[in-house]
Amino acid sequence: MDLMEYQAKELFARYGVPVTLGRVIEDPADAELAAAELGGRVVVKAQVKTGGRGKAGGVKLATSPEDAVGKAFEILGMDIKGHTVHRVLLALAADIAEEYYFSYLIDRAQRSYLCIASTEGGVEIEEVAHTNPDAIAKIPIDPAVGVDEAKAAEIVAAVGFPAGAEDVVRRLYDVFISEDASLVEVNPLVKLADGSLEALDGKVTLDENASYRHADHAGFEDKAAADPLEAAAQEKGLNYVKLDGSVGIIGNGAGLVMSTLDVVAYAGEPYGVKPANFLDIGGGASAEVMANGLGIILGDTQVRSVFVNVFGGITACDAVSNGIVQALALLGDQADKPLVVRLDGNNVDEGRRILAQANHPLVTVVDTMDGAAARAAQLAAQN
Repeated sequence: MDLMEYQAKELFARYGVPVTLGRVIEDPADAELAAAELGGRVVVKAQVKTGGRGKAGGVKLATSPEDAVGKAFEILGMDIKGHTVHRVLLALAADIAEEYYFSYLIDRAQRSYLCIASTEGGVEIEEVAHTNPDAIAKIPIDPAVGVDEAKAAEIVAAVGFPAGAEDVVRRLYDVFISEDASLVEVNPLVKLADGSLEALDGKVTLDENASYRHADHAGFEDKAAADPLEAAAQEKGLNYVKLDGSVGIIGNGAGLVMSTLDVVAYAGEPYGVKPANFLDIGGGASAEVMANGLGIILGDTQVRSVFVNVFGGITACDAVSNGIVQALALLGDQADKPLVVRLDGNNVDEGRRILAQANHPLVTVVDTMDGAAARAAQLAAQN
């Protein structure tokens, strides 16, 4: 789960990381009072879960409370990389002397943690890596040891941070570990005119697999901004991620679904067709789960065809076929998109017999994965 800036800064404050929290508003009319309470001169910042807000016009300086109202009107409702701005953060304008970049993340290749930092902050780290790669320091961290005083001193020296930055480095690591985060990023981490450090922005990604240890993390969920299909899938316990294509994908097992995405992407190239989603109904999914998944995908207005790719194991092919038949009966006229079904494995003959007997006009059974992907792509292009 990705946090918005104001949420990340609230989390930082719990661990003593120096931040200024500001005020979060959703109505431009509230900006004048909020800005006045903060001192008048504020930065109005779009709160969306994506980078590049400044370049998109989502970060503006307001010189007075009245000006803050105008800036809030300009930003609220903006579309930034597909994210609509529903709220803005008003933060006291800082007297910045220097800007840095700092982050902790999981280095999966090395099965370790990694600190990436630079004295060139305020811009995307990818841009720094392209223009001045020598300005980026990468310091591996042993998870068994963590960031103790010696490691914090090593990080500060390697990056070239000012003396005294060790405390902030250690506190950010506390956030990273204690909150089960996969990413903690501050850009910019600034040195103010008085020499003190402050996290002026924050980005945090929390590992949802650890949510059972953090009941308070549920409060960070932005249900209003959540994709309605993803929210509906989550309620039904389905592993669903919406993509931007037109071929709906259902499979049993994450590996099979990933392979299906690749096959559909390849088959769809001549037509400009891509996968519309990732949906794994799991290795032991029942007919009810199959019906739930199909209902979610058929509710996506971008979907033009559906590819159901199942290898029967714990979930036998006849159960999958029954799920398809049940879902189509339940959806009735709402089911108006063609389905291409590929079955193999446990009880495949019975599964195919069930679909043949149902003889639904929307369902086409194809024996091979490549053939089914090609047919699904063709149907999406035709529709």
